Amino acid sequence: MSKQRLSAAAARAKAIRDLAYANSPARKKKRAENQRLRRAAIKAGINIKGKDYDHKDGKFKSEHANRGNDGEGTKKE
Repeated sequence: MSKQRLSAAAARAKAIRDLAYANSPARKKKRAENQRLRRAAIKAGINIKGKDYDHKDGKFKSEHANRGNDGEGTKKE
């Protein structure tokens, strides 16, 4: 995706909104969960470089495979 073309004022407002969302209690819990899972996987000797955790399948997948409902798109979800 290309970068959004925002005015300086709109970019500042978006940065404030994005930061508020990133620091919300729900996002903090999700971030902590992902850190826990990644640290446990590294400790277990699993190579997770370039991989994301797939919450539906319960395992680490490549970033590419973990997008769009495993190639099925998101309309069916």
